[in-house]
Amino acid sequence: MSRINLDLDVLRTLVAAEELGGFNRAADQVGRSQSAVSHQIRRLEEQLGEALYRKSGRGLALTEAGDVMLAYARRMLALNDDAVAAVRGVAVEGTVRFGLPGDLAETWLSTTLGRFRRAHPAILIEAVVDRNAVLLDKLDKGQLDLALAFGDEARSDAHPVARLPMTWIGPATGDTATMSDGSLPFVMYGPPCFFRQAGIDALDQAGIPWRTAFTSPSLHGLWAAVDAGLGITLRTAAGLPRSLAVLDARAGLPAVPAITLCLHDARRPLAPATKRLRDIVTDTLAINLASVPQAEMLL
Repeated sequence: MSRINLDLDVLRTLVAAEELGGFNRAADQVGRSQSAVSHQIRRLEEQLGEALYRKSGRGLALTEAGDVMLAYARRMLALNDDAVAAVRGVAVEGTVRFGLPGDLAETWLSTTLGRFRRAHPAILIEAVVDRNAVLLDKLDKGQLDLALAFGDEARSDAHPVARLPMTWIGPATGDTATMSDGSLPFVMYGPPCFFRQAGIDALDQAGIPWRTAFTSPSLHGLWAAVDAGLGITLRTAAGLPRSLAVLDARAGLPAVPAITLCLHDARRPLAPATKRLRDIVTDTLAINLASVPQAEMLL
């Protein structure tokens, strides 16, 4: 029996269609017409002997076989991209100092660094996980080479990477204490903080009384306070612990705007090692944010 060789271009189209939400957007990204993309998928189905999509309302949804193929496609493309980067970066050496917020560190930092390390074993990475203000201050002082931060898109060195909705978050059990005066208990960072100010502004504009229930300098502290039922907080759904949940419209909380995630480089020229890390960071973000409702990649 002859072996089937899958076309990586087709697999990249399959992944793009799922990450971007349809064949139309995937066609734009891979530089093909929609009909050509549809033909690619049909050809892949013929090779596999299984339907990858089924009708769902007015659109299409992955079948069970499609889900399996998508998972393998992502792994195969990541290995392909790592191999290319490794060959091209054999002579690349140096140190990269990279900063990012805690929201993203726990969920995908190890994957990103592991992938980078396999492709570029001669490069040393120093990762700093902290709040936006601290990261950008370190970047401006030359203590970091690259920083990923929420907001601050007005900075001249900001490169918007993704836009994520801010969401109200409470314990998954639904058990949140109320203040004795009936006001909403708000768990937050101390100032300055984009999420803190956005939450305060939204509550004030909606005429909802609130009180500071807990402040913390760390994300771990915020999550622990919300999990304990001390109050609710405002963040994004990226990296949300399983013990917490996004509060839907039934909670009666005001809508809040989306926030932009940006890469910052202090307008300094990037060394080859830093450029390699930047590319892997954006690729990993695209994969991980695909599961975050209404998140939008901007690169």
